[in-house]
Amino acid sequence: MGEIQRPGALYQQVAAEIRNAIAAGEFPPGAPLPSETQLIARYGVSRPTVRNAISALRSEGLIEVIHGKGSYVRALPAPTLTIEQTISRDSGAYVLGHTWRQGEAPTTYRTQTTVATGPLLGLAEGEAAFGTDRLLVDPATGTRALHRLIIPFCVAEGTLLADAPDAEPEQIYALLAEAGHHLTWTETVSARMPKPDERMALDIPEATPVIDSTRITRGTATGPLVLEELRASASRAQFAYEISTHVPAKFMSPASE
Repeated sequence: MGEIQRPGALYQQVAAEIRNAIAAGEFPPGAPLPSETQLIARYGVSRPTVRNAISALRSEGLIEVIHGKGSYVRALPAPTLTIEQTISRDSGAYVLGHTWRQGEAPTTYRTQTTVATGPLLGLAEGEAAFGTDRLLVDPATGTRALHRLIIPFCVAEGTLLADAPDAEPEQIYALLAEAGHHLTWTETVSARMPKPDERMALDIPEATPVIDSTRITRGTATGPLVLEELRASASRAQFAYEISTHVPAKFMSPASE
């Protein structure tokens, strides 16, 4: 291939040519890219231009650089795990759609609502709350997830949750229902780049986003009660939801049925 002729930043032109070659199958997933010297000769550009192009493709998540070996086209398999984000009841007990095992013992602590979590819970910033962090592992695939649960003091007060804020989510739902709450749930899902500690805990490859589900447990008369966050690698997991034209009975508390 001859020298780059198109307008625009030179390294972006080189990155576009390599990207097109990958899309055309010239460099399939898992295959090595040509060496820097070969890319310099192929496109008629300088070494810094080639390095900037590789850096741009790496930041996109299209390639990965293995120290001492070179640059490789990243394999992007379909998500290996579908997480059923459903809540049902079996003989009066709440059951979550997906079964996890604990990767390590949960960490429970006292915290405060933030500028981000306060509005989700209908509270001002700085309100006292319990927090519980869990590292979860899917038994079948080994996919990891981070789960965070926040219960405001004002919700836990006067209930068994005040003494057991580290209870499993389904147990918390049951305790809230026993306290007279009519429960409903809403979730939002977003994607973002992981923080360094999330990337390490979830074993996420470079330039791979994390998928983040935020679940709010509400009482029909009292508003938001509990905030949950579930985070997993977007390359390893996807969330699945049931869609219906009515509110399924399984999404209501016993007092609502």
